[in-house]
Amino acid sequence: MNGFMNQMLHGPRKIAVTGHFGSGKTEFAVSLAFALAAAGEAGRLALCDLDIENPYFRSRERGEALERSGVKVYSDPYNGRNGSELQTIAAAIRAPLEDDGCRVVLDCGGDNIGAMVMNQFSKYFGEGDYQLLCIVNCNRPGTDTPEKAAEHVRAIETTTGLRVTALVSNAHLIRYTTAETVLEGWDFTQKTAALTGIPALCACCMDSLVPALGNPGFDIFPIGMHMRESYLDKQV
Repeated sequence: MNGFMNQMLHGPRKIAVTGHFGSGKTEFAVSLAFALAAAGEAGRLALCDLDIENPYFRSRERGEALERSGVKVYSDPYNGRNGSELQTIAAAIRAPLEDDGCRVVLDCGGDNIGAMVMNQFSKYFGEGDYQLLCIVNCNRPGTDTPEKAAEHVRAIETTTGLRVTALVSNAHLIRYTTAETVLEGWDFTQKTAALTGIPALCACCMDSLVPALGNPGFDIFPIGMHMRESYLDKQV
């Protein structure tokens, strides 16, 4: 087990995930929930969909697969059953936040505006009792320089009143991602880390590309393509 997964399993149990639109934060959040379940957290693990901005990539759409893996999914009051695009959050989301025996992944909205929803749960996030991960993708227009990425991180902190505890590199180009893309993304995220003083924990990489990376000298988190199919379905 690498250092990143060790921290996810043994660090503060509340793990919030945020990032720029298109950074891959929802894909990461869903992949992390599956990985935690596979590592033995099934049955005491939850994923909360707090993204009320993006109707296309919503972690709640993988609810059935997550539940089968032992991940309890919290989202809108109807748990997506009514087919509505109305973006609301169920009051039941407070349950895993209040349960000291439950590790919970929170998929927050993109950018500082999307992360604003965290404010209504501020009483659950005290200093040192949460992890707030910011996904960094150098291939997005709003975060394509370390300076822009650092500004984005600070905007999230200002809006939420919470401290971003770590950066996660996810320099994907969807199916055009290469091992070189991953390496370049890690270098970029390291520069962002230097500007912000926030550590970079790992780089995301599709399973099929992991062998091509060899031993890169940093932690790799294999990320799935769980959300891609549902997004393409909506374009038909």
